[in-house]
Amino acid sequence: MGNICRSPTAQGVFAALVREAGLDHVIACDSAGTSHYHIGNSPDPRACRAAAKRGIEIGHLRARKAQAEDFAEFDLVLAMDRANYRNLAPLAGEGGADRLRLFLEFAPGHGENVPDPYYGGGDGFERVLDLCEAAGRGLLDHLVQTHGLTSQYTDSSTRFSSGSRK
Repeated sequence: MGNICRSPTAQGVFAALVREAGLDHVIACDSAGTSHYHIGNSPDPRACRAAAKRGIEIGHLRARKAQAEDFAEFDLVLAMDRANYRNLAPLAGEGGADRLRLFLEFAPGHGENVPDPYYGGGDGFERVLDLCEAAGRGLLDHLVQTHGLTSQYTDSSTRFSSGSRK
């Protein structure tokens, strides 16, 4: 909702996967929230710490609110859960609805919603990272196949040591 927990985590994970695949020159990603609560703020410190433990830096990211223009700029706009999906749908306008999807569609078997860890403990942030890694790998595989990209990405089971949107 506020772009300080799940979305920047997903952005950081996916950007790392894209770099690892050698595709950062053709795939761009960003994150945005559906509320104005934290505009301009950095990600939650707990999200930053959890990501850093896996070698992913997200502290430089800043929260922003999603806009209708995002549906023109990006091929996909990925929602972390059904509530955010419903909030994003009016921004899609005519022709943009096909760009809106749930992030976890790219991680079959993991449900629909990335749980919001904001009011919980550190385990919630670890769970979000796990889900973002699974969905990020699925998303990258989807983009490579759909767009005929050549990737250096060879092991879809790779985890980061100690990944809604393209």
